[in-house]
Amino acid sequence: MGDNKGSSAMEVAFTFLIGAAAGFVLGILLAPASGKETRKKIKDQAAKTGEMAKESYEKISREAEKGILVVKDKAQEGIDAIKDFIEKKKEEFTNKPPAGYGEEGSKE
Repeated sequence: MGDNKGSSAMEVAFTFLIGAAAGFVLGILLAPASGKETRKKIKDQAAKTGEMAKESYEKISREAEKGILVVKDKAQEGIDAIKDFIEKKKEEFTNKPPAGYGEEGSKE
């Protein structure tokens, strides 16, 4: 089996649809039927394949939007945590004198 780590869901769906369409067309062309009947079957299948492609694209698009929202939320959580950490450190620094400050024998 091939390594699909680099393949996106869109590439996989597109490849599947192309394979399905090619298989159908070859099946129709090799089956005994009149030219008019064969053209009608190819036209009908092309319309079905186009609809399947559209539905797959819409589904992948919705999933991508969900993923983007999750990433945005997680990024904002990270930013908020960093801001809180910096604010705490600022407070600690302003409320606590530097090490050695005010001890006897310290040089000023």
